Amino acid sequence: MRNCTLVTEFFLMGIPHTAGMERLLFALFLFFYLLTLPGNLLILLAILTSSSLHTPMYFFLGNLSVLDIFFPSVSSPKMMLYLTGHSHTISYQGCASQLFFYHFLGCAECFLYTVMAYDRFAAICHPLRYTAIMSSWVCSSMTVATWMGSCLHASVLTFLIFKLPYCGPNEVDNFFCDIPVVLPLACADTSLAQAVSFINVGLVALVCFLLILMSYSRIVIAILKIRSSAGRRRAFSTCSAHLTSILLFYGPVVLIYLRPASSPWLDSVVQVLNNIVTPSLNPLIYSLRNKEVKVALRKVLTQGMHTPGE
Repeated sequence: MRNCTLVTEFFLMGIPHTAGMERLLFALFLFFYLLTLPGNLLILLAILTSSSLHTPMYFFLGNLSVLDIFFPSVSSPKMMLYLTGHSHTISYQGCASQLFFYHFLGCAECFLYTVMAYDRFAAICHPLRYTAIMSSWVCSSMTVATWMGSCLHASVLTFLIFKLPYCGPNEVDNFFCDIPVVLPLACADTSLAQAVSFINVGLVALVCFLLILMSYSRIVIAILKIRSSAGRRRAFSTCSAHLTSILLFYGPVVLIYLRPASSPWLDSVVQVLNNIVTPSLNPLIYSLRNKEVKVALRKVLTQGMHTPGE
């Protein structure tokens, strides 16, 4: 290879075509970030403290809340720092960390939605055997497999991207480091990394989506067999929040990774929705349509207000 000076830091360009909008963007990011943290912490606290929510469905929802607390933290703090006038630079190691944790948490969320769909399938299609199918051992095993599989997925991608040499330019055309914007900066053949990352991300998303589709196809058939309209509504209400979250999650994934042409502005806007907006909406989605969660949240908030005076 020819001699070259390797890049030690990257320059985050931010969201394209937003010059002069720094204050508005900072307020937007801060609003959704502050909405995300307490919202998901409250859901998690309600699940931990309420014995009525100690079921497989809420166990997985608690894991989703943990993911939604950390997921926006991958990119939001750095974004808000440079929106307030701080440096746009990020270290080589920092960029690699962003890419790893983005795909680690994103993949874990993808796996978790699949597990949650299977849980709803077991509850609606096999109600008499539900406790045996979704035993505590099965739930724990599924959760460990979700986190470990996601770690392996992210490790492979990060290794492939950052084993390549980066000699300059070092301008990342986005507000955080991700494969579509970092890989073109490599000063070596990227065809292998490009192919493997596309297949890896695409395969994970596709397999999970097909499994979710299979689960919900069986669920729809089972719900249609229920004779009473009240029973059908009750069965569907347990799935509606999960379906809404899946649509919000898979929409950005398809737009960013599974299309041949790349648009920096569209990629950035879609990733803002995926990274910042969706994690803040999940607590609302799962609490507004769920009486058990609303009761548990009311109990947590009531106890919180009474504690200082005791």
